[in-house]
Amino acid sequence: MKQVICMKWGTLYGPEYVNRLYAMVRQNTSGPLRFVCLTDDAAGLRSEIECHDCPTIDLPAPKNRLGWRKLTLYRRSEHLFGLDGDWLYLDLDVVVCGGLDPFFEFEPEKTFVVMQNWTQPGKGIGNTSVYRFRVGADEYLFDNLIERQAQIFEQFRNSQTYISRSVKEITFWPDDWCVLFKTHCVPSWPARFWQEPMLPASARVVAFPGDPNPHDAVRGHWPVKKGYKKLYKHIRPARWIQRIWDAAEAALGQG
Repeated sequence: MKQVICMKWGTLYGPEYVNRLYAMVRQNTSGPLRFVCLTDDAAGLRSEIECHDCPTIDLPAPKNRLGWRKLTLYRRSEHLFGLDGDWLYLDLDVVVCGGLDPFFEFEPEKTFVVMQNWTQPGKGIGNTSVYRFRVGADEYLFDNLIERQAQIFEQFRNSQTYISRSVKEITFWPDDWCVLFKTHCVPSWPARFWQEPMLPASARVVAFPGDPNPHDAVRGHWPVKKGYKKLYKHIRPARWIQRIWDAAEAALGQG
């Protein structure tokens, strides 16, 4: 049984993101699949998706609603609805574009395998958009955060840096499996004004941390808050995203 988990809280991503993620995972995973979503609102989710309440975390706002909340996944089974074993975690805003079976087979003895953080390559920092974890194996990450949160927030600006610097052992996926949309797909400036974002042939998962989100990228929109950033934060429509979504949902309908 291959096990995949995601989290959805707040209103940034609607149920269509969870449903599309399930469809992409199902299309790219062989054999039995258990797909779990931890959420504060299960309305509109497909019946094949197993839903549980999204765990809360005892941190001050707004950190209790940011990526730090994902640290609840490192707790033992009794704190995670009885979930156990190894799980592949995927952020809702990833696009699955290749086979996922190798993610369950790669370095099977490791308890934490993660995507390289391509905004800081070679720094030993993971991007927790795509990682595999073993329930309860690294619970100290959660415990230390709760006990020493003031010091940790002063030392680390985000949860993935804290995890990468604190986990007892970090292992990275092969570099070409997980890519960053802004780094690997968007053409360099100024070619991005006339060339569409390209999908690397060997990529299996494309991550979209920050802006643009996939629903923006598919229509060629890069949200910009400061006017001068429009000079370089520009993309043409990444139409392959819609093709991947449509193909996955069509395959699910035929299954």
